[in-house]
Amino acid sequence: MLYDIQDIHLAEKGMKRIKWAQNQMSVLEAIRKRFEQEKPFKQIRVAACLHVTTETANLMIALKSGGAETILCASNPLSTQDDVAASLIKNYEIPVFAIRGIDKKGYYQHIEKTLDIKPHITMDDGADLVSTIHSNRKDLINNIIGGTEETTTGVVRLRIMQKEGTLQYPIIAINDALTKYLFDNRYGTGQSTIDGLFRATNILLAGKIVVICGYGWCARGVANRARGMGARVVVTEINPLKALEAVMDGFQVSPIRKAAAIGDIFISLTGNKNVISRKDFLLMKDGVILANAGHFNVEIDIPSLENLAISKETVRENVLSYHMKDKKRIYLLSEGRLLNLAAAEGHPASVMDMSFANQALSIEYLLKEGQSLSKEVYPVPRDIDEKIAFLKLQSMGIKIDQLTSEQKRYLESWQEGT
Repeated sequence: MLYDIQDIHLAEKGMKRIKWAQNQMSVLEAIRKRFEQEKPFKQIRVAACLHVTTETANLMIALKSGGAETILCASNPLSTQDDVAASLIKNYEIPVFAIRGIDKKGYYQHIEKTLDIKPHITMDDGADLVSTIHSNRKDLINNIIGGTEETTTGVVRLRIMQKEGTLQYPIIAINDALTKYLFDNRYGTGQSTIDGLFRATNILLAGKIVVICGYGWCARGVANRARGMGARVVVTEINPLKALEAVMDGFQVSPIRKAAAIGDIFISLTGNKNVISRKDFLLMKDGVILANAGHFNVEIDIPSLENLAISKETVRENVLSYHMKDKKRIYLLSEGRLLNLAAAEGHPASVMDMSFANQALSIEYLLKEGQSLSKEVYPVPRDIDEKIAFLKLQSMGIKIDQLTSEQKRYLESWQEGT
């Protein structure tokens, strides 16, 4: 079995952590048990480019239990948990190409190695597999039934490909499932980003001015948790509807240039480039902390920060201090990469349970319906979304009401009025 990881001797530690996460992933575990009996993925090859975490490990194990030949590479150089990678290889015989901190060249070499499996299904978190296939590995396209995309940034890229007519196989946008973005994005990113901030800095959040760039579901999760910890939260936005929503939710809203002069902590979650830029750095006060919880490390204009600084030094693990000409210090966390995965452990397993249940069931759907689908980006089928929500409630011991026959008739008719 080919693989490329940091240290195979970390496997025992990784296995313990994978099993701990499994205890919190009741929906995926129920799906895994069914897959084990039915083997829906027999003779199917699945290539995944996802964050190599304990939760991802349980997804890969579920797919293999269903008969799939699986292979995994990392979707972010700093999100890999090396012990998990080791355990997947040694304990579960799943090939992994992922090393925490690998350089850009090595990162893309791992993607190429993963694609050598000649997949029938691709799984992405950021669309790097799809992008590589459409750029360098077009020979693989005819063999591919479909793919899935986990995150907002990837879905945006794929919809652009669809609009341009370059997308060559159907993709299911996992991020658009209600049981994904209402929970994973909001509660998962909210908690794990603050967790990463605390682990990296050990600062007191109460009383600080925290600037949240963006107000999508991830950003509103972080904003609410920062406020809950006593921070004064300022939101920056380019979308008038989201800005209005932030105002109605009780947050101060202002342009980034104005916020730059008053903020203590800046967290960007937009999916865009240079959201915090050179002009903002010049306005910032001494000791500000910059962090990113968007997918790629481009939201903070790091090249301009490097250019403005006269020196830099690592002052804590995951904290780089830039010393400016005016003796001001600006602290960058986790090299501008995903804070919640680089400085912490990512989302709690119980919320990833629903996201990865969507992945598993969407792949099953693709195998049944993929040949009839156009080369487009599709939402997760509504019945899958609702089934996952029901299973999650069931696992929590929570029951809900059902419509009576009279109520069903009322909702399905128009004749009955006031």
